[in-house]
Parts: sequence; C-alpha cells; structure tokens
Amino acid sequence: QVQVVESGGGSVQAGGSLRLACTISGVKFDDYAMGWFRQAPGKEREGVACISWSGGSTKYADSVKGRFTISREKPKNMMYLQMDSLEPEDTAMYYCAAGRIPAVITNNWERYDFEYGMNNWGKGTLVTVST
Repeated sequence: QVQVVESGGGSVQAGGSLRLACTISGVKFDDYAMGWFRQAPGKEREGVACISWSGGSTKYADSVKGRFTISREKPKNMMYLQMDSLEPEDTAMYYCAAGRIPAVITNNWERYDFEYGMNNWGKGTLVTVST
C-alpha cells in the first residue's frame, strides 16, 4: 500500500519562500512519478507541478512557472516543491500525489491533465501567504 506524506507548509508574507517536501513509502520510490496539487477555499483542485520517475521531465502550471521548482532526491526518497516569490493567490492546501506513470506519458505531459495517473494522495499541507 502506497503512503504519501507531505510536510513543509506554513505561513509566509508575500514575496517570501517555502519548500514543501513529500515522501512515499510502501513502494519503490523510483517507480513513481509525483506531483503537487492545490485547492484554495471555494475553488477546485488544480495541478501545480509534476515530475517524472526519472526526474528528467517536469510540468508546471502557467501560474507558477518561473516561481516554483519541483525536484526529487532519490537517495533520500524525497520530492520537493521550492516556492519563491509567493503571492496571496498561492494560499491553498497543497497535496502531494504519486502514480506509476510511464515515460511515454511523462515525455508528452503537455497532452495530459495533471491528475492523469496520479492515484495515490497525501492528506495535504496548508500554505498561507499574507500581504
């Protein structure tokens, strides 16, 4: 059974930075593509960033390009989302997700929704950005 656990949320002022972390257990880390999603109050969940099992392919939402960076550190079985230049609009519950998504998909991620293949989810970590 796959367990997904996020950490690193918190409160920060606009313009500040936070780093979210995510790990999965119960399975081989290297077999899983992973991603970050967020849901703000009253809004639908949206994809933020995804990274392939190899780390060689990434995908970002337009709203975070140039500000957020997704990465993975295989020896530690950790995946990260570095969030810089945070804006109040980034306030949301952030969720980590993982799925066994093959390279044929992740190499063409622009053709698929963020949630495609992401079938294991964490419980979320809250990020609050104040003015």
